[in-house]
Amino acid sequence: MRLLAQLGAVLLVSFASSAVVGLAGWNVPATLVLGLVMAALSLWVYGKVVRWTERRDPAEIAVRGAVPALGRGFLIGGGMFAAVIANIAFLGGYEVLGMGSVGGAVALFGFQAAAVVSEELLFRGILFRFLERGIGTWAALLLSGVLFGAIHMMNPHATVWTSTAIAISAGFMLAAAYAATRNLWVPIGVHFGWNYVQGGIFGASVSGTEAPQGLLDSVTSGPLLVSGGEFGPEASAYAVLAGVVVTVAFMRLAKRRGNIVSRRRRSTPEAALVAQPSR
Repeated sequence: MRLLAQLGAVLLVSFASSAVVGLAGWNVPATLVLGLVMAALSLWVYGKVVRWTERRDPAEIAVRGAVPALGRGFLIGGGMFAAVIANIAFLGGYEVLGMGSVGGAVALFGFQAAAVVSEELLFRGILFRFLERGIGTWAALLLSGVLFGAIHMMNPHATVWTSTAIAISAGFMLAAAYAATRNLWVPIGVHFGWNYVQGGIFGASVSGTEAPQGLLDSVTSGPLLVSGGEFGPEASAYAVLAGVVVTVAFMRLAKRRGNIVSRRRRSTPEAALVAQPSR
């Protein structure tokens, strides 16, 4: 019942967020402001429903340490994508034609903020946490990652390969980020950094979706495994490789910090969150 209550509340605000931001019609100030407001509302609803159903303060979204954790996550996610696009460009799969749209980049900031926060609350804040309690960290990472990839099958130009790539490069990696840090700020920052740098800076397609032009007017071309095809660079082999490398790094950190929950132990990691700062 706790799981259903939390999923219901966050899904409801997620659908509302998508509708409200969509009503802005990519108007720059409206999309920016509404996106940030809906992201904040999603976090507030998550905090309320966790307090109500679990009788605890949601330390995974504690304000203390949030800004540096978001910053570290953004640098990791943005750096990952910059490395991916550099490799694609090296093989001729990405070309900058000129300057794009500053307004588009600003609108995408708000749009991605709302989308990323909703996805992280659902998949890492709720699904991964509850799965980890029953089946342990590794199995929860695998299952939540597969579900994250599967939900992207609904995106334009999606295929079995693109969903597999998303599961590996994002689903597993973001769950590992949560396991290592036991807060949602780092995975939110990583996710936002990856998405925003991809679309808002480099002007590439994000998960096959249509969006305004980012800061750079660019074009991708070449084989699917190099450029990601119409779905965007997330479907490239470079994105998958980057996701694997960062997942391994986060899981090694989680193991070193004693954050791996075994299936037999099945402890509640949230009990250790109360006194644990964002990292």
